[in-house]
Amino acid sequence: MEKIILYHGSEKIIKKPILTGGKISNDYGQGFYCTKHLELAKEWAVDDERPGFVNSYEIDIDGLRILDLNSKDYSILHWLTVLLEHRNVNINSPIAQDGLDYLKNHYHVDLEDYDLILGYRADDSYFSFARAFISNTISIAQLEKAMYLGELGTQYFIKSKKAFSKLKFIEAIQVDNASYYPKKMSRDKSARDSFYNISNTIDRDGVYLVDLMRREK
Repeated sequence: MEKIILYHGSEKIIKKPILTGGKISNDYGQGFYCTKHLELAKEWAVDDERPGFVNSYEIDIDGLRILDLNSKDYSILHWLTVLLEHRNVNINSPIAQDGLDYLKNHYHVDLEDYDLILGYRADDSYFSFARAFISNTISIAQLEKAMYLGELGTQYFIKSKKAFSKLKFIEAIQVDNASYYPKKMSRDKSARDSFYNISNTIDRDGVYLVDLMRREK
């Protein structure tokens, strides 16, 4: 029996998470998102005008079908495609639409049969990198650098009834927004600064999405 402890930051105490409690347009779809990092969960819990709670859970992962998008079996493009298939993204050019179609045709990952998914968390600041990549503003190497240096950590996405049945509430602790909201904003500023620096640098030797598309012709 392999048990792990997970944390979920929220504005409220959640003793019994439900499968349909999250947004359909979240990173990997509708379900329950957690992290193994307590400090990160504390940042997720607060807002500028309110405190929050970190809910902690124990989950027995034995017998669960687990997809690890950070494993060597998948690339950053598989993760990005999953993200783009679930998040709402504005396509503002024909080349960006062609790029999105290319990713869906070549890097689609079927999530249907899995109970638990591990992968990077893409908050709104870092989603700018996804839009920039499909618009051919940044290269694959620049996209990878942004994700690896972003310190976003791996999120655990609980998506099936079987996985929810194995999730056991431990406790909830209150988080002071005066202490953790500045940390949250500091991380957001770091992401925006990183995006500015990377998107304003030309990777002359890099591979862009349009290069991958041309190889198919």
